Amino acid sequence: MRINRKSAGVVMKPKEEKRVELIVAIPSFMEADTIGFVTHQVDLGIKNYFGNMGAVIVNVDNNSEDDTREAFLSTGTETPKKYITTPKGVRGKGNNLINLFRFARAKASTLKAVVVVDADLRSITPEWIKYMAEPILKGYDYVLPRYSRHQFDGTITNHICHPLLYGLLGENVRQPIGGEFAFSPRLVEYWLDQTWHPTTRQYGIDIFMTLNAIIGKFKICEVGLGAKVHKASAPKLGPMFTQVVTTFFDKILSRKADWIGMPEDEPKPKPLFGLKKLDPPQELVIDIRDLKDKLRNEFKTREKLLKRYLSPYIYLNIRHMIDQDHYDMDTLMWTQSVYQILFTFDTGTQSMKKDIIEALKPLYFARSVTFDYETWKYRIDYAEELIMHQAMAFASQKPYFYGLYLNRAQEIDRTGKRRR
Repeated sequence: MRINRKSAGVVMKPKEEKRVELIVAIPSFMEADTIGFVTHQVDLGIKNYFGNMGAVIVNVDNNSEDDTREAFLSTGTETPKKYITTPKGVRGKGNNLINLFRFARAKASTLKAVVVVDADLRSITPEWIKYMAEPILKGYDYVLPRYSRHQFDGTITNHICHPLLYGLLGENVRQPIGGEFAFSPRLVEYWLDQTWHPTTRQYGIDIFMTLNAIIGKFKICEVGLGAKVHKASAPKLGPMFTQVVTTFFDKILSRKADWIGMPEDEPKPKPLFGLKKLDPPQELVIDIRDLKDKLRNEFKTREKLLKRYLSPYIYLNIRHMIDQDHYDMDTLMWTQSVYQILFTFDTGTQSMKKDIIEALKPLYFARSVTFDYETWKYRIDYAEELIMHQAMAFASQKPYFYGLYLNRAQEIDRTGKRRR
């Protein structure tokens, strides 16, 4: 091994990569201020719990222009480290992870497990590596995290990914895009064999991984990790929303045959390992007035799209909320709104799809503002109950979603008869 004398960090030589049994990866972009701490905790986890395995810590980076690479490589570790980057100008978490998957595939002859943790974590402990890797070593293919998060954090998860998985696929996974995962080499091969859309190479990668693990019928479990403390943010409409939702809609609709007409049994929780009792979540303050301002701006920009894609009842209710500056996007209205947008995405032309996702944005903001008003003064467990009730509403409204297709078929039939 070559020792970096400046840092006492260990950098892996090519000949030492032959016996890699455990990979712990840290995707990053401009994370120089936190990646050193994460790397140190990962190293302790490997040393304390998997010291007899051939392990490597891999930073898959987007050619960060800060000191991410140096901060990673200069962190003192006993575990060898490897830095892999995308070419200059190539961004996206999915591009980082495809580099990881290719590296893992090259080690398939010895590899037993891969763990991924975010580079901005402040709550990671060495035990996280133990909790995530152990189920893979015992025969599971995919490990998802369970942690306490503030109800204002993870809004795409809370209001779109979690309830749609619950409602359409009958899968009760609380953090499908949480950022921390573990998986088997078998699942890596499966992911690499799938079609990768442009959004998959960006923020859409997490939901791509989870959906394919579910649809591919891989063995899935969850692990309790305590609280997730990271660079949390309030609801936002940047690239993340568009990329996650587009990837989700594309993938789930491409596999309709796997879930249309599924039995309506109540989804069962996945087996849970790790911590059973979770720490209180990190505090998160949001600016409701700012959210409302963004909501109104998005609505005004997308009003014609909303009028075209939503039922008159839902459109007029949203319009009334905007006019009165009072938001009550209740669970039923939100569920039907999402299903209408999903149906339109499926039946519209390819050129319409981007506009359809954009039309969902002001509705997502309205639901987030409503939910924040409902839960801001209550404990996290109450908010979690409401999130589960919302998921159950998506399941109960599945016939409404099917009815949209029936109505369309009847309209086509009537139109066809008139033409004859």
